[in-house]
Amino acid sequence: MKKPEELRSHRWYGTDGLRSFSHRARTRQLGYLPQEHLGKPVIAVLNTWSDINPCHVHLRDRAQAVKRGVWQAGGFPLEFPVATLSETYQKPTPMLYRNLLAMETEELLRSYPVDGAVLMGGCDKSTPALLMGAASAGLPAVFVPAGPMLPGHWRGEVLGSGTDMWKYWDDKRAGLIGDCEMAELESGLARSPGHCMTMGTASTLTAAAEALGVTMPGASSIPAVDSAHDRMAAASGMRIVDLVRQDLRLPAVLTCEAYEDAVATVLALGGSTNAVIHLIAMAGRSGVRLTLDDFDRVARTVPVLANVRPGGRYLMEDFHFAGGLPGFLTRLRDAGLLHLDRPTVAHTTLREQLAGALVHHEDVIRPLDDPLASEGGVAVLRGNLCPDGAVIKHIAAEPRLLKHTGPAVVFEDYRALQRTIDDPGLGITEDSVLVLRGSGPLGGPGMPEYGMLPIPRRLLEKGVRDMVRISDARMSGTSYGACVLHVAPESHIGGPLALVRTGDPVTLDVGARLLRLEVDDAELERRRAGWQAPPPRFGRGYGALYQDQITQADTGCDFRFLARPGDVPEPYAG
Repeated sequence: MKKPEELRSHRWYGTDGLRSFSHRARTRQLGYLPQEHLGKPVIAVLNTWSDINPCHVHLRDRAQAVKRGVWQAGGFPLEFPVATLSETYQKPTPMLYRNLLAMETEELLRSYPVDGAVLMGGCDKSTPALLMGAASAGLPAVFVPAGPMLPGHWRGEVLGSGTDMWKYWDDKRAGLIGDCEMAELESGLARSPGHCMTMGTASTLTAAAEALGVTMPGASSIPAVDSAHDRMAAASGMRIVDLVRQDLRLPAVLTCEAYEDAVATVLALGGSTNAVIHLIAMAGRSGVRLTLDDFDRVARTVPVLANVRPGGRYLMEDFHFAGGLPGFLTRLRDAGLLHLDRPTVAHTTLREQLAGALVHHEDVIRPLDDPLASEGGVAVLRGNLCPDGAVIKHIAAEPRLLKHTGPAVVFEDYRALQRTIDDPGLGITEDSVLVLRGSGPLGGPGMPEYGMLPIPRRLLEKGVRDMVRISDARMSGTSYGACVLHVAPESHIGGPLALVRTGDPVTLDVGARLLRLEVDDAELERRRAGWQAPPPRFGRGYGALYQDQITQADTGCDFRFLARPGDVPEPYAG
């Protein structure tokens, strides 16, 4: 157990020099008595609360519960506001700013007199950003997930945010419902604070955080407005003080085995394709090499067991009361798919953490002998159209499209697609393959969630609800359809997607893990010779740093200077 003089914060507060005198005086200026903080673990509470982030709007209150727990355990909490990444509002995409929040997290934890951290987030990019930064900083840390919102309701139907938005928007475009129904849906779709209550990116990544072992057990699925969420926040505050005293740092938890278990968990949940990018980036910050091939290898051995939308029937509140992630992980444990002797922030081993966990509803969390799908929910594709890989959430696609060849219809960017998708002159049929380029990490910029390309209105009116769609973009984890995503290298840097022309045959074969442009190599070389790189998008500012340092989707879209190994000195506090 650490002694008070061994705490990192002691360097700021505990010496006899002028600087320590100043630090103690300024802490009194903040209104604190010496006995409230001196010799106690100082805990940073990093809060992504914002008035414009509905996923996190309750975190102002939850921070008070975290601080209550820290006080109870004998620590000294300090709340730090950090960037909020609101999936709902931030344009062109919060993915552009994930690395900015990661940088802020790392440098804040390094530069202030803190001994450990509680990280508060949940909306899609905030979870990986906070954990990437905290992993690089290397202090003890606990993650507090924001929690899913309550289920939506409309005319006797239970709604899932995102998933049903896409469904009913297509119904409106098809003329099946009108403005009055849409106005009612606006009021019924999102009923409370919290992130999407489907197995979208937010729920997938908070579940991955729990599987990694950086949350309290069961934390990831507690509904945001449930009183259990308050109690979990307080328990997290209590736990971080113990972790500081034990000197159990985040890198000791984020091991290679932990990431393998997180990958298995995401695939067995039928989780969001976005988790592929984020887990690769997070693992890189932890010194663990994780690749697309690892995802595909694990996907072939892990069944989908979570019957949760968009790939299944239920919502996250159902999943929580069916046993949550502890119950779910017992399925993977019983299948021999987990590393049970690794540590978590809450227990000495994952084996100990899962002891006593149960499944209470076997249609929500399926038994191993009755899976929703026999293989993991994400497939990694290779071929001449994606030499560095692409992904597809095949359990959310119509089975007839999983092996398909059709003529490409190419859109140069998303704005062009929006303007022209309903133009009958394009000759789009249900067998066409819609191809969108200019939407990757650089081209987007930020790789926006454009990948669920809209289906032409006249096809929707005929009942067509899925088509093969290919892009270097991402898509919302709440989305569905035969959407091939994350094509790498992206078109903006001359990847093969830049060479596709309307009318070219394209083959998708998920079983063979193949995505191929059926054009001979000589013709592709001729096209490549005539391709011209687009001009840089940013002349200055953060965008210029982004375009200079961003990596491609297959390596996690981290910044090169952050992903590379190297030592960073502790600041001199005297």
